[in-house]
Amino acid sequence: MMEALAANISLTAGAARRISKVLEKQPGKTALRISVEGGGCSGFSYRFDLVDGRNADDIAVTRDGATVLIDAVSLPFMDGSEIDFVDDLMGQAFKINNPNATSSCGCGTSFAV
Repeated sequence: MMEALAANISLTAGAARRISKVLEKQPGKTALRISVEGGGCSGFSYRFDLVDGRNADDIAVTRDGATVLIDAVSLPFMDGSEIDFVDDLMGQAFKINNPNATSSCGCGTSFAV
């Protein structure tokens, strides 16, 4: 049942390429974990970690061999989101396009619902 919820979160081709590239340089790591935590300048913030395994309550979002894991607590905050990777004048970063966020800050990792 949990896997069906993962369909509401998408991973762009650019993000999948970047995850694969990062994991190639991290022996033993198999996925990117994204979680939502309280805090940040807008109320909630995203946390990104490279991990070597999947927890029982994780939802896996995959594309082109890359895997993103999201825990069940964070999932409602990210429902409908697109995970992207941007490379622009401001730098390189993963970007979450989250339709649930009512506001966000300039850093792009903090948001309010």
